[in-house]
Amino acid sequence: MKILVVEDHATLAGFIRRALIEQAYSVSVAINCEMAADLLAEEKFDLVVLDIGLPDGSGLGLLRAWREAGFNEPVLILSARDAVDDRIIGLDVGADVYLAKPFQVDELLANVRALLRRRAIARKTVLTHRGLTLDLAAHTAMLNGAALELTAREFALLEIFLQNAGRILTRTFISEKIWQSHEDVDTNLLDVYMSRLRTRIETPDDKYFRTVRGVGYQLQ
Repeated sequence: MKILVVEDHATLAGFIRRALIEQAYSVSVAINCEMAADLLAEEKFDLVVLDIGLPDGSGLGLLRAWREAGFNEPVLILSARDAVDDRIIGLDVGADVYLAKPFQVDELLANVRALLRRRAIARKTVLTHRGLTLDLAAHTAMLNGAALELTAREFALLEIFLQNAGRILTRTFISEKIWQSHEDVDTNLLDVYMSRLRTRIETPDDKYFRTVRGVGYQLQ
């Protein structure tokens, strides 16, 4: 797991870094907003530990920009500001946890573990591919941030493709997943549902599905 620590106090940053490394996490440290933004643009992090007061700007402004840009990984705020209003603002902007300084290292590590655990569970229920997002728990579908209105059968069909992105799926495989018995399904019914799904998702310049003649379909 890769963690980004955004903290301008060198001693504290080093302390947090060592504590996380001892737990087998890979850790990068940024000392200001610019460095943090650059690191996040260049690398993929599983969690961010973020200070609010940074020398070149506000950590809250940084977090707000990340959330607006689609960064959905957990963020743990560390701040000397421990008033209730400060906590509310931090959580409203997009923090998952707000931990006041000074803090106990065991409490920090426990929150990190909890956030990463929650992230792992969420990822099992959220499928993504090329701007398509399917939330299995909430039963919602989105394409490039816009809601998709799908029937139950279309949702189930898209779920199969997202779980097998890139694989060529046979008509028999798909039908047996969607319907109780493939033998009970009209041979044209799958094509009808595929046509509907394509209409909802594809444009003339942006194709998602490939028909493999005589075999089945592939989500590209």
